Amino acid sequence: MSEVSMSVNGREVSATVEGRTLLIHFLREHLGLTGTHVGCDTSQCGACVVHVDGKAVKSCSMLAAQAAGSQITTIEGLADGNDLHPVQAAFKEHHGLQCGFCTPGMIMAATDMIERHGPGNLDEATVRAELEGNICRCTGYHNIVKAILAASKTMAKGKGKAKKAA
Repeated sequence: MSEVSMSVNGREVSATVEGRTLLIHFLREHLGLTGTHVGCDTSQCGACVVHVDGKAVKSCSMLAAQAAGSQITTIEGLADGNDLHPVQAAFKEHHGLQCGFCTPGMIMAATDMIERHGPGNLDEATVRAELEGNICRCTGYHNIVKAILAASKTMAKGKGKAKKAA
């Protein structure tokens, strides 16, 4: 057992965990942040994507101890109170979800994608290529891609700023 401490959604947290505890299980079981989903537990589906120090990471492929001292942002940390993050709002507006299981991971991957490429600098081919590690079994990706492109354009116009984790 070891003590791990990190910042999650701008809040300092600590817990004693087994060395083999995955970040996904730390978030869900120790912190009660169940918006990050366990899909495959083999890093194939992307349902568990969170941001670690500003970069998209599949939290089922990282030990909680490896994240010690890091800044973690989960799907719960994107919205600013009742104001949705622009990517969340675009998924809602463009129906970029169906059952919703993959949606948190898709949104976290999309926010990272927009940050890396810059708002307004995405095209459909890039979005589709970058979503390769995120599986959706419902939508066929068309509305997901439309939502990400719309969010990128909205953010480029300055209508809705990405919330930075504290």
